[in-house]
Amino acid sequence: MSVPTLESVDLRAVGARGQGWAEVFRLPFGKRVWKGATGDQQGLGTGSSLDFQDHRVYLPGDDPRHINWQAYARSGNFTMKLYREEVRPLVDLVIDASPSMFLGEAKTLRTVELLYFLAHTILKSGASGRFYLATPGGSIPLRTEVLTGHAWPAQVAALPAGPASAPPRLEAIPFRARSMRILLSDLLFHGDGDPVLRQLAGHRGFGSIFVPFSREEAEPAWSGNYEFIDSEDGTRHQRRVHLELLERYRTAYRRHFEGWKHQGRRYDVSVVRVPAEGDFAHALRLEAVAAGTLELG
Repeated sequence: MSVPTLESVDLRAVGARGQGWAEVFRLPFGKRVWKGATGDQQGLGTGSSLDFQDHRVYLPGDDPRHINWQAYARSGNFTMKLYREEVRPLVDLVIDASPSMFLGEAKTLRTVELLYFLAHTILKSGASGRFYLATPGGSIPLRTEVLTGHAWPAQVAALPAGPASAPPRLEAIPFRARSMRILLSDLLFHGDGDPVLRQLAGHRGFGSIFVPFSREEAEPAWSGNYEFIDSEDGTRHQRRVHLELLERYRTAYRRHFEGWKHQGRRYDVSVVRVPAEGDFAHALRLEAVAAGTLELG
């Protein structure tokens, strides 16, 4: 599988910028109640944090460190101080590594920026993060040290492309129950979005999709004879583009993403588009921050 322009991106520089953006934006962990290992987010149960929650009667086997000795001195009865459990959120990030994600300089750069930003946001939060690369042909885990060490493009190149215009294969990814699932994908594949959305919402998970797109693909100015190359399988097609055909394309493109947003609402999965052109922070504010998929940090 070829990656047209990924080789020209300064991954170290983009990775450093991703760390900086992770100081500006954060994932909305506070909107959910979590279960999990010790961390710094509110959980469903009781624990040993400093966030006082309630009192209850002492029971044999309770931790004596949490006995309310002041109350005992007043009443002679043992009571327990309860504190809010602290947990680590679970976040599963999947990067669609299909060739269309790296088509053109602007879109390739925005895809890489989003990858590093999302990864560093997860790592900075203290969440339990897992990363995956996926194409229509398969998926593989992406180790944190490979991602932050900027060696991941070799794994992208080694992934099987799979059927052209099919969605990335998410069914083999071991999403964790109740996890936050993030898909980075341009969604430029055929078919119903329900299978993808079900994977992101299954087992009480909740998902979001970050969609990089370029002005060239959204609002092309084609006119005359063109040779189109399918970015997924490399096939070539000769077409004469006239105004009616161009308008049909623009209408189909707009409806495609309107359909994704509509389906996403049914599954409580936010679908936010991120333009490739312009300032990165501004591009995130347009939909991701406005929709609550990201918060200002």
